[in-house]
Amino acid sequence: MYKQPSSRTCFICGRENDVSLKMNFYNDHEAQQVRSEVVIPEHFNGYPGIAHGGIIGAILDETSGRAIMLDDNMDNLFVTTKLEVKYRRPTPTGEPLTAVGWIIRRDRTRAKVAAELRKADGTVTAQCQATIIKPPDSYLESCNWQAENQFWRVYED
Repeated sequence: MYKQPSSRTCFICGRENDVSLKMNFYNDHEAQQVRSEVVIPEHFNGYPGIAHGGIIGAILDETSGRAIMLDDNMDNLFVTTKLEVKYRRPTPTGEPLTAVGWIIRRDRTRAKVAAELRKADGTVTAQCQATIIKPPDSYLESCNWQAENQFWRVYED
């Protein structure tokens, strides 16, 4: 599997963010999916032993959005315009989970993507569908992407 880049400050993948989940994402070309393993720390709970729904939503948002990079174009950045999350079962903290994302359909400037979060036994705890779009250059300029882009790379484990 091909490892995707990470950033330095992102809450989900950031390598220099103390509270980041530091998730690594991999392209599984055979399955046409992006995958990541994560253990949600207890301090991100909503109830003891159960992950907060906002954390789950953030993981699904990132995972579904990263499916757009299944073409191995790691500069193919999109932003979420709509995210619908369905919570199926409680998502545990402190246990290995797998996040899986894929593309439902896409064109040059927008895509419908999906993701799910699974426990080690395969039980799906949450799912999402999202609409993502390629942002205009002015958006990338306003968030100072050019300065941050140098830190968008594949980091060694």
